[in-house]
Parts: sequence; structure tokens; C-alpha cells
Amino acid sequence: MDLSFIQRALLAGLFIGFLASFYGVFVVQRQLSFLGSGLAHAAFGGVALGLLLGIEPLWIAIPFTILVAIGIISVQEKTGLTGDTAIGIFFSVSMALGVIFLSLKKGFAADAFTYLFGSILAVGIGDLWITGIFAIITIFMWRFWGKWSYATFEKDLAITDRIPVKRENYLLNVLIAIAVVVSIKVVGIVLIAAFLVIPAATARLLSKTFSIMTLYSIFIGILSTFIGLWLSYFLDLPSGPVIILIQASLFFGSILFKNQSI
Repeated sequence: MDLSFIQRALLAGLFIGFLASFYGVFVVQRQLSFLGSGLAHAAFGGVALGLLLGIEPLWIAIPFTILVAIGIISVQEKTGLTGDTAIGIFFSVSMALGVIFLSLKKGFAADAFTYLFGSILAVGIGDLWITGIFAIITIFMWRFWGKWSYATFEKDLAITDRIPVKRENYLLNVLIAIAVVVSIKVVGIVLIAAFLVIPAATARLLSKTFSIMTLYSIFIGILSTFIGLWLSYFLDLPSGPVIILIQASLFFGSILFKNQSI
């Protein structure tokens, strides 16, 4: 039996679990959970455009979602609107465009389902290269973790210390956008926001410092992805929902553990 696809999926799961969980701690700590959902639905517009044009959807979704991430911050800064409002506007526009693009494409149902809910069978060599390269880039970006952490907890002091907080926010949003897009094949557009939030939220319950929270989040993200991918393969279920259920189980288990230890 050729299990090369499951090997690709597990390796992609390693990369994705690391990426989503690393950036997820900033999403949770900065209370940006709606950003993950907004960027995921923005990715839907890019994926739909890729399907319409007959181009690899992720190659279209990445720049499309990056532009949305930049647009959200720009609108927020230039208009004074709250982040949720700006996200909601781009969320709605991207979804509307996605629906229109899909309506123009005949026979899209199977492909669209894969991107909406994730599938272990959908992970190809190209997806593996994309996630692997971005994971390597993120490892090198780890040097920015201190600045992002500082701005997360003490934004005014970070500005006083001449840290370019505005520029760092743009960079962080762009990286979160890419993490969302490269996770789509395994987790799915509908569930990627939960994938960003749940491991980080679980880690927050178990950690006393932000550095430990980051490490726990990455461990939980990778572990749950591996378990979820294996179960989805053997049970013949979509990978995204199974992974999220594993993560949710760990989250509620951590609540019980914390309550018993008090």
C-alpha cells in the first residue's frame, strides 16, 4: 500500500502545527481571534479565484490574504474604526467575491469542499514545499518574538523604547495571513480560526509566562495535528474537524486539570 500521501500529510501537519500555534499565541494574547476568522474567509476569496482561473489556489490565496491583512490595519489606522469593524468589512467583501468566483466556475464542488473543511488526501508535494519553506522562514523570524511580546503587553513602553510597533504589527499580520493560507489544505477555511486559537488558549491555561505559553502552544498544536491526521485517515473523516476536536478535548481537559490543582 502506498502511504506516501499520509507521510506528506504528517510532515505538513508538523509544519502547520508549529506555524499556527506560534502565531496563535499573539492572536490569543492580543484578543485578535476574529482576525483569524477574517483572514480565513479572505483566503476563501483567493482560493475561489484560483479555482476559477485554473491556477493553484494557494498561489492566489497567499497574496490575496496578505493584501487583506494589510488593508485591515490600514483602514483601522486611517479611519479610527475598531479592528473588529475593519475585519468584518474585509471578511464580508472577500466572502462575496469568493461566492461570485465559484458561481462562475462549473464543477467546483469537490475542490471547494476540500478547501473549506480540509482533507488529508489533498496535501501534495507543492503544499509540503510551501509549508516547509514558510516554517523555515518563521524559525528565522523568531528573533522578532521579543519585540512582538513587548508590544503585546506594553505597547506604550515599546513605542517609548523606539520599537517600530506599527511596522511590527504589519509584519505580524502578514505572517499570520500566510500561516492561515498554508494551513487550509489540512484544517480547512471554516476551522482554521479555531486552529489558531485553541492550542494557544490551552497553553495559556497551563502557563505562567508568555515564553512557556509559546512553547506549550507549539507542542499542543503539533501533537493534536498528528493525532488528528492519523485518526482522520483510519476513520475516513475530514482531517480538519478531527484535529479541532482533539484540540478541544485537550482544552477542556486542561480546564479540569487547572480546577483540580487550585
